Amino acid sequence: MVVRQESAERADRIFHALADATRRQIVALTLAGEYSVSDLARRFPMSFAAVQKHVAVLERAGLVTKERRGREQRVRGSADSLREAHRLLDQLADVWRGRIDRIGTILADPDPVSVSDPIADAGAHLDPREGKEHCHDRDRRPEES
Repeated sequence: MVVRQESAERADRIFHALADATRRQIVALTLAGEYSVSDLARRFPMSFAAVQKHVAVLERAGLVTKERRGREQRVRGSADSLREAHRLLDQLADVWRGRIDRIGTILADPDPVSVSDPIADAGAHLDPREGKEHCHDRDRRPEES
């Protein structure tokens, strides 16, 4: 998965914004309808300034947009940004599915040396006991040898 720097930074902003329960609630509300910041502030047990800060984080992430109408700032959710977050999660899920499939292949193989593993391949030609003391040998008493 190749991610450009700007895409990675945008993903960080989106997921940072969605990491907070209050911000997720604000996104859900504003996707269903448009609210003023004052309307949103009345819905949460926090100050107007705190809600304003949450909205600012969401706006920087592109999850909501604000539009001034008279004295009010109207907030609306952005479905496009949520679709982008969903796409990014799908990409991560694909990466992890591939890794899990690889683990399954390794575990299912009765001869694990036959599975291509660069670390195992690098030392495959060496006999691990030649000229080396192993920790279980070192701890053994002479009469047990």
